[in-house]
Amino acid sequence: MEKKMRKRSMDENKIEKVNRDNIFFTAYGTPHDTVPFDRIRFEDYEEAFMEGIRRDDESIEKLINDPEEPTFENTIARVDISKGEHYYDLLDRVSNVFSCMMSAETSDEMDALAQKLSPILTQHANDVTLNKALFERIKYVYEHHRELTPEEQMLLDKSYDGFVRSGALLDEAGKDQLRKLTEEAGMLSLQFSQNLLKENKAYTLHLTEEEALDGLPQTAIDAAAQAAREQNLEGWVFTLDFPSYSPFITYATRRDLREQMFMARNTVCTHDNTENNLAICQRLVNLRREMAQLLGFETYADYVLKHRMASNVDNVYKLLNDLIDAYKPTAESEKQALQEIATRLEGEDFKMMPWDTAFYSHKLQMEKYNLDAEMLRPYFQLSNVIKGVFGLATKLYGITFRENNDIPVYHPDVKAYEVFDRDGSYLAVLYADFHPRRGKQGGAWMTEFQGQWIDRKGNNVRPHASLVMNFTKPTDDKPALLTLGEVETFLHEFGHSLHGMFANTRFESLSGTNVWWDFVELPSQFMENYAVERDFLRTFAFHYETGEVIPDELIDRIIRSRNFMAGMACLRQVSFGLLDMAYYTKKDAFSEDIIPFEKKAWEKAILGKQLPDTCMTVQFSHIMAGGYAAGYYSYKWAEVLEADAFSMFKQNGIFDQETAQRFRDNILSKGGTEHPMTLYKRFRGQEPTIDALLMRNGIDRENNVPNKSSNL
Repeated sequence: MEKKMRKRSMDENKIEKVNRDNIFFTAYGTPHDTVPFDRIRFEDYEEAFMEGIRRDDESIEKLINDPEEPTFENTIARVDISKGEHYYDLLDRVSNVFSCMMSAETSDEMDALAQKLSPILTQHANDVTLNKALFERIKYVYEHHRELTPEEQMLLDKSYDGFVRSGALLDEAGKDQLRKLTEEAGMLSLQFSQNLLKENKAYTLHLTEEEALDGLPQTAIDAAAQAAREQNLEGWVFTLDFPSYSPFITYATRRDLREQMFMARNTVCTHDNTENNLAICQRLVNLRREMAQLLGFETYADYVLKHRMASNVDNVYKLLNDLIDAYKPTAESEKQALQEIATRLEGEDFKMMPWDTAFYSHKLQMEKYNLDAEMLRPYFQLSNVIKGVFGLATKLYGITFRENNDIPVYHPDVKAYEVFDRDGSYLAVLYADFHPRRGKQGGAWMTEFQGQWIDRKGNNVRPHASLVMNFTKPTDDKPALLTLGEVETFLHEFGHSLHGMFANTRFESLSGTNVWWDFVELPSQFMENYAVERDFLRTFAFHYETGEVIPDELIDRIIRSRNFMAGMACLRQVSFGLLDMAYYTKKDAFSEDIIPFEKKAWEKAILGKQLPDTCMTVQFSHIMAGGYAAGYYSYKWAEVLEADAFSMFKQNGIFDQETAQRFRDNILSKGGTEHPMTLYKRFRGQEPTIDALLMRNGIDRENNVPNKSSNL
């Protein structure tokens, strides 16, 4: 006994020494205890992960050996808000930073460490959820608890069901099998993401002849010239990053080059090299099916949808099929219009191909509305857009933003803001990372370095949210000028950040965006509505050279063109939902080739002939590595919700603070403390219908939707 005590003391001395050296082990000493990125050493990550696991194990050991009768307070609440013997949870602390860096600022060194840590972290997660003694305590509280508040009840239900869904009721053989499946799935998801990033960043189109740039706007040419200079090349370099790819595929008159760019983007991770994701996708689908069936579900979709607003597969397909019925006639008319303008410009023998769609859509949009993205760029200088988006939050909720250069950031592109509530009290920290770079995944997302919760002393710990996007970069002689689509993306991710920053719940696992996944897109897609609102645009859309406010006539064209290609855009999203469901409703082993399977899975929503070599699945991060497996329909589900919600603002005034406060109080601040529909009805006074969405998109419900009772 004496020797054991002496050994423990030596271990504690070792930990204290590590505490002094490793930045994750101590108070950061930064504004609002924000992450000191400038002081993180690479070796700090692994050390902090391993010590975090040790502390977790120690805390769990104390909990399961607690001689007192299990109660909500000493078991459920303790698990959720306990920071062990420290004021923070070390494993969460380092995990939040590391995962954010893996997406926004990774390197070969980080990738290698992630592969090393993945099985260790998965094993630890399994050790927690498959701990029989810990589950018995949780189960006892589940069966013998006192009367609880709705938030407490939600946490208890989530805790108990989370253990059950993670295999707590399996026998030992089943638990061992689940461990193997989850560890392999974790590794493959990581490999999928790393392959995708490498393939996307590996491709460049290097042009040296000026004639090849015909049709391209000057902003795209300048950006490509700058990209070439950064690589010490002559001429122009185009990449698969969206700010480079999108203008090229939309404006370049060289059809052969458009085809080259399109095929490069749509065949990533299908080539005969180490970044091929085809076998990985097939295996991931099977792993998830096996996990679900081991846990007593027929399919992985059944497993996922038990905790979604949709609740079952039939309801998902009903939504997707209703949308196909409503939007397909419009989409077919749009496709015909594209073929007609292409035929008129190119001749009767011209056959439209996928790399022609954006090009002739632009031609048609110019013909119908005299509008394109480049006309709007001069009015969307990034610095003004930031003021506009933040100003919108001020108008709605009274919150204000102040850039603080004393808050460390992980890259010079990143800006850090303090956020203050209407009464001047500190609300949150918001990071904004705007531009693409080599170590950064494509797309846009919101994440958190710190969530919100109320600690054991009653302190309301405020969140540190982060917006990560890939917008058009500034050039040597022009500031960053955005497209309207990029403004919408900013608003979308900012909506997620409001969900995080307004969080005001007791328990961290229920705060902010910790909600059911077909509800989480409501706040984000809701904010997109403002992108085409005249009164909002006039608050920030000033010409970057003249200072002139965006003309009303130009806004009129934006509003008139809002539904341009809305049918095809809807079917595109529905096709992704169909593909997702096709994979995750499989009951038997999936052995088919990915590419032909994909073509068949979504054909109901596809207009025209499909190309044999292209593949979405291998780059579909949402459903393979991003947590949306059997859940991509969520975007359309949430679109019904947000259209219905915004119709209330349209009725009361788009800046109406009373309506905004109701939205904040009942949706944004409540997180996952109650059932999403309960929260929505408390805000709206009724359940949503599809009517507002159809009306906004100009879809004739009477003629296009056979089933008129389309409540969610």
